[in-house]
Amino acid sequence: MSTSHDTGWDGIYHRYPLRRLPWELGRPREVLVDIVESKRVTPGETLDLCCGAGTNPVYLAENGFGVTALDISDRAVELAIEKANLSSVDIDFLIGDFVSLPFKNEEFGFVFDFGCFHHVEPGNRAAFIDGVSRVLESGGAYLMVCFSNKNGHAMNHFSKEKIVELFGDRFEIGWMNHISSVEGDSITRYFYEVLMKKPET
Repeated sequence: MSTSHDTGWDGIYHRYPLRRLPWELGRPREVLVDIVESKRVTPGETLDLCCGAGTNPVYLAENGFGVTALDISDRAVELAIEKANLSSVDIDFLIGDFVSLPFKNEEFGFVFDFGCFHHVEPGNRAAFIDGVSRVLESGGAYLMVCFSNKNGHAMNHFSKEKIVELFGDRFEIGWMNHISSVEGDSITRYFYEVLMKKPET
């Protein structure tokens, strides 16, 4: 998939160093570390949606997960490949769209999504959710972290009730945590962390 270095996410990654991007912390997200260390998810075939510069997928690969990582920005993927090479881990990186996932049915046992869903346009949300469900195996886990409406009113800031409304038909919601996080720009933002399971068939 071709991208433009002047617009959108690709433009951001080409224009700014990682230290200027609030979501690029340079360390894996705490919720991901927690569920890996607690063995609530165990190593297997994993998809990282909107992987950015690769910190989270590298962490997963270092802990025995077979990782495929997708991002729409070619520059982000270049940076992620560099990080994976420095860590000597093997990750399948792809440049692509998160709405039309180019994967087989039930290809993954775990899907990790930090900050991907909340950038899906409202008209594409059903297709996105269907796509995640399609590529996730029966009984597989989906960890989604999205903006909370405590950040203020916006189309991509969600309440607990809205998350349940959007995902409840496709997934069993195991737990949902409301957290604050000091991001890379030193601003505190609020998120929902949601661990879901695709019902077993």
